[in-house]
Amino acid sequence: MSAQWADELWRIGLSLLAALLLGLLIGHALLLICLVLALFLFLHLRALYRLDARLRHSKSYNPPDVGGVWGEVYYLFYRAQQRQRKRKKLLVSYLNRFKMMTKAMPDATVVLRQDGEIEWFNKAARRQLGLRHPQDLAQRIDNLIRVPSFVAFLRDKNRSGPLELPSPSHDNVTLSLVVVPYGKDRRLLVARDVTQLHRLEETRRDFVANASHELRTPLTVINGYLEMMSDLPENDPFKKSWGSPVRVMHEQSLRMTSIVEDLLMLSRLETGPREVHSDVIDIPSMVRIVAEEGRVLSGDKKHLINVDIDDSIWLRGNQAQLFSVFTNLLFNAVHYTPAGGEISIRWYATDATIFFEVEDSGVGVAPQHISRLTERFYRVDVGRSRDAGGTGLGLAIAKHILENHDARLTIESTVGKGSIFRGCFPLNLAAKKPKRERPVMVS
Repeated sequence: MSAQWADELWRIGLSLLAALLLGLLIGHALLLICLVLALFLFLHLRALYRLDARLRHSKSYNPPDVGGVWGEVYYLFYRAQQRQRKRKKLLVSYLNRFKMMTKAMPDATVVLRQDGEIEWFNKAARRQLGLRHPQDLAQRIDNLIRVPSFVAFLRDKNRSGPLELPSPSHDNVTLSLVVVPYGKDRRLLVARDVTQLHRLEETRRDFVANASHELRTPLTVINGYLEMMSDLPENDPFKKSWGSPVRVMHEQSLRMTSIVEDLLMLSRLETGPREVHSDVIDIPSMVRIVAEEGRVLSGDKKHLINVDIDDSIWLRGNQAQLFSVFTNLLFNAVHYTPAGGEISIRWYATDATIFFEVEDSGVGVAPQHISRLTERFYRVDVGRSRDAGGTGLGLAIAKHILENHDARLTIESTVGKGSIFRGCFPLNLAAKKPKRERPVMVS
C-alpha cells in the first residue's frame, strides 16, 4: 500500500473518530458521522469529475497540483501518458522511415487492406501501375487493374510464386508481382520491372539458337571427313599413324554435334508456340519400348529393370517429345546406377495426377544439388558426368517438354540409396484406350 493511501485512510479514520466523540457530547453522533462521510464522498466525486474532464478534454501532459491519493492517481496517469506519447513518437518515426524507404525504392509498393482496398502506395506505383494520388486511395485495386490473371493472382492466397504481366501504363514494360501478407489484415503488393531481364534472356536464347545453327554445318563436314578417315583400311599408313587421334576426334565431334542438336531442341521448346496436344498416345507400349532400350544400354552392367504399367491409361500429347523424356530419365538411371543395381519404371494414376516414375538404386544426389539439376550444363560431378557421355541438357529438355504438356518434373534423392525422377501429368490429359473394332468375317 502506498503512503498516500495510508495517509488517506488515517485521515478518514481520525475524522470519523472526532465526529463520534463530538456527537456523543452533543447527542448527535450518527448525524455527525454521516456528515463526515458525505463530505469525503463529495470531495472524491469532485476529484473524479475533474479527472474525467481532464482525460476527455485537456491536451496538457502536466499533472495538476493536487495532494493526497488523487495526486498519486494524477501522477500515475501522467506517467502512463508519457509512456504512450514516447511509444507513439517511436511508431510515427518508424512509419515515416518506412514511407521514406518505400518512396525511394524503384519497385512499386502498394499497401492493401484485406479486401484489396488501397491504403497507400509510393511514386513507383504511380509510374509502373498507373495509380493516381489521392483519387485511387480506398479503391479496390482489382477494379483499377482489370487483368484476369492479376485478379486471380490477388485472390489466390496460397500462391507463393510471382506473377508476370505487362505494365498497365506502359505496354513495353513487364512487371513481376508478389503479394506478402503482414500484420492482422494487411497485404503488401510489390511490383518489379523485369523488362531488362527478359530482354537479356531473349538475347541469350537468340545467341544460343543462332550459334548452334551456325555450328551444325561445319560440324557435319568435320564429322564426314573424320568418319571417312576412320573407315580407311587397317593397313593404311595414315590410319596406322593417326588412327587413334582420329577416333578420339570423331568421338568428340559427335559429342559436340549432340550438344548442338540438344541446344537447338531446347531453343525450339523455349521460343516456339505452345502446342495443343490432341494425339492419343499408347503410353504403356511406349514405356515397354523404353524399358527394352534401357536393358540394351545397360549391357554388361546387367541392371534389373522392373516395369509396372497400368495399361488402361493413355495420354494426349506429343509422342516424339514424351518418348524423349522417358528415355532420358531411364538412361540417366542406367548411367548413374552401379552394375547389378535395380531400376523400376512405373506408369500409374491417382485421383488427381498421372505419374511416369523412374526409381534407381544409384549413387543419389545431395540435397543442395537437386534444385539445380534441370539447369543447362549443370553437373554434380563434372568428370564423372562427362565420362558417362551426357550433354548436360537432358533434364533441362525434359523439364521444358513436361511444362509444355502442363506437367512438372519432381526429383527425390538420397545419397547412397538412389533417386526417383517423376513426371507428373494432369488428369485432363488422360485418354481412354481405344476399343478395337471387331474384324469383319467375309464369306
